[in-house]
Amino acid sequence: MIEIRGLQKTFGATRVLDGVDLTVGQGESLCVIGQSGTGKSVLLKCILGLEAPEAGRILWQGRPLDRAARARFLAGFGMLFQGAALFDSLSVWQNVAFRLRQRMSDDRARGIALDKLARVGLGPETADLMPAELSGGMAKRAGLARAIADDPQVIFFDEPTTGLDPIRARAIDALIRGIVTETGATALTITHDMASVARIGDRVALLQGGRIAHDGPVAGMDTAPALAAFLGRSPAPPAGFAAP
Repeated sequence: MIEIRGLQKTFGATRVLDGVDLTVGQGESLCVIGQSGTGKSVLLKCILGLEAPEAGRILWQGRPLDRAARARFLAGFGMLFQGAALFDSLSVWQNVAFRLRQRMSDDRARGIALDKLARVGLGPETADLMPAELSGGMAKRAGLARAIADDPQVIFFDEPTTGLDPIRARAIDALIRGIVTETGATALTITHDMASVARIGDRVALLQGGRIAHDGPVAGMDTAPALAAFLGRSPAPPAGFAAP
């Protein structure tokens, strides 16, 4: 679905992305991890066209993501922002239906919004609330409902569990995993929460030093040498090593 080849992005004298190669298959859930400041969000912004890389290519469904293709791409993507990023002047249902209201009646858009809110565990009584009246967990759910409101082919999740307690974080992870599985959407998640990676990802990629230092299945991440430091454990001893 998405292929990145040799992506480079520099800010001043700092090269944040230094030849990133990465692919995300159709219907796959990929988690990109890395320390703060390693370029995870910059990578996402390059894919979305918010930042222009100096070198490299971004392909969507095998074709270059040029201006014409990007318009079609943006029409079929959804995003859950780190802080939910709800419009504080719009009610919950208006937030969820923000894109829908541009091409259909409010009655129809509201009906779809209520369905999506129900999918993320929010009842109709929340539809007319304002974002300031929501708890952190409810705001994340509303943001997730907005991300899936238009049945997107690709969904981006930017630190989806940041600021949530462990119980609410697990609930959001379960919703994300369930939605990706049910809809067949391609998912790309930026996170540093390894518990979330284990719950929602099929593959995990480590962005380090401007490049992808590890790319492999989530099921094998606990034994991956390249992830040892990030996971806070010592790397495995070399084969044949005998402890004294």
